[in-house]
Amino acid sequence: MTAILPDDTGGASAGQRVFFDAILHPHRSLSPKGFAIFMGVFTAISLTVGGFFWLHGAWPIFGFFGLDILAVWYAFRLNYRSARMYETVRLTERELVVHRVGLKGRDGTWTFQPYWLRVTMDDPPEHESQVTLSSHGQTLTVGSFLSPEERLDFAKALREALGKVNAGHPA
Repeated sequence: MTAILPDDTGGASAGQRVFFDAILHPHRSLSPKGFAIFMGVFTAISLTVGGFFWLHGAWPIFGFFGLDILAVWYAFRLNYRSARMYETVRLTERELVVHRVGLKGRDGTWTFQPYWLRVTMDDPPEHESQVTLSSHGQTLTVGSFLSPEERLDFAKALREALGKVNAGHPA
């Protein structure tokens, strides 16, 4: 999911105008309530089928159905944990700052000068297309967890904001 707030003046350091401010989050289509419903239905089906096998003398199979429930729950738990990562992208007249909050304390901050910054993205987007920021030999990929269409929208909006910033700076 992308939240883009262009032309905002609040929160800029030293009175700088903010031309672009985005917070990028990985998309999760199943809400916590939906997950609880899914796990309830999945557990009921597994226990019903496992109970059928138990009643017919194949009681060890019941344990495997319990393991399936645990495996699905654990996979969703890992998936929801990865949703805590995000990236912020803020463009002012003097700099573009990308701050990434990753898993296991793998945070990072990158700063680029807007005048020299290039934003690249394939158009039309493909699944493996990435948004890359390049300047002075430094390259950074942002929004890799977004869908291709969201990455393209993000790249277009950032390019437009960069155009506004660079229009105020003579070449």
